[in-house]
Amino acid sequence: MNFTALLKKSPLSVFVLSLFCCLGVFSAGPAAALPQQAPTASELSKKETVASAFLRGLKCQEYEVRSAAEAMPEEKYGYRPAEGKFKNEKPQFGPAEVRAFVEQVKHVACSNFAFAAELDGAKPPEACAKGGPDPAKTRNELLTYLRDSFAAIRKSLSAIDAKNMFDPIEGPYAGPNTRLGLATAIVWHNADHYGQMTLYLRENGIVPPSSRPNPPRLNESY
Repeated sequence: MNFTALLKKSPLSVFVLSLFCCLGVFSAGPAAALPQQAPTASELSKKETVASAFLRGLKCQEYEVRSAAEAMPEEKYGYRPAEGKFKNEKPQFGPAEVRAFVEQVKHVACSNFAFAAELDGAKPPEACAKGGPDPAKTRNELLTYLRDSFAAIRKSLSAIDAKNMFDPIEGPYAGPNTRLGLATAIVWHNADHYGQMTLYLRENGIVPPSSRPNPPRLNESY
């Protein structure tokens, strides 16, 4: 499949493909992200909670985003598609020029911490659209930052339940919202940026780990 052509024709299609892959429509998914034998719908319904439903979706997105970041060599972290174009654009969100791969990683990590802070009623980091305040620069520092951001968001999502899911959430990231609405935005946001990151990999001749016959496990230390 020509993902570059697909992105030019329909960016939404890339997002939809990412969700389909996560749900196992196109592949069984990595062992590190999905169980060997998924429970049936009937089994899920007996113990499903609001939090578990979102955490299940996030688990797949965490694998896809983090494995993509691990797969890109350090010398390619500065890769930016369409270098120098769109500098005069004035988007409502984010930078005018297409983000470099390193900026994608840092933006996702910062946003995860920001979403977690909003769910927890804390002050989120500023300027995530521009990379945020964290000083991480090297590949290993960024991979650690990204890993920790998913740990933070998992903890915050775990606190959502049927009693508080419609509580109001204020903040600059996906707000004003409800707890349930913000949780939806969190999964969507990670899927959106994975759809972009996977194109960066393929344009550099790298097959995204989640698309490989035997997807590797994530590293926990860098």
